[in-house]
Amino acid sequence: MGADVASGEGCPFCQIASGQDSSAHVVAQGPEWVAFFPLEPATAGHTLVIPRQHVADLWAAPENLAGPLMRAVMQVGRAVQAELRPQGMNLISSAGTAAEQTVFHLHLHLVPRWEKDGFGRIWPEQGIEDDLGELAERVRAGYAAQEVQ
Repeated sequence: MGADVASGEGCPFCQIASGQDSSAHVVAQGPEWVAFFPLEPATAGHTLVIPRQHVADLWAAPENLAGPLMRAVMQVGRAVQAELRPQGMNLISSAGTAAEQTVFHLHLHLVPRWEKDGFGRIWPEQGIEDDLGELAERVRAGYAAQEVQ
């Protein structure tokens, strides 16, 4: 039986956040969030930061959750940088199956990076050739509509 995306029932990250799954390697936590290593890390120090509250993805997160979560990402990310001294770091949030989200509980990946770490490229070799002016106008209109709400 799969997890219920809306309620969080059966969600493995909800189990970690509530302390029901003690097998996770938790590296830091606060009242609203938990940071832990994924079962299959992409690189050494790869850390997930999740809210304790079940939210499907970043775009579904209420603002009162997003702020504390991003502060946690900054604090945990700085700790990873200080202790592991990576040459770089990715912050990745996937939303939806097309973006390769596999656990439908908001999680932010902190991925320390080193040259030749085996992670591979995250961007295509060539960008799109769409009309950027038209796309910008559409996004501006969408942003303006949100400000009215």
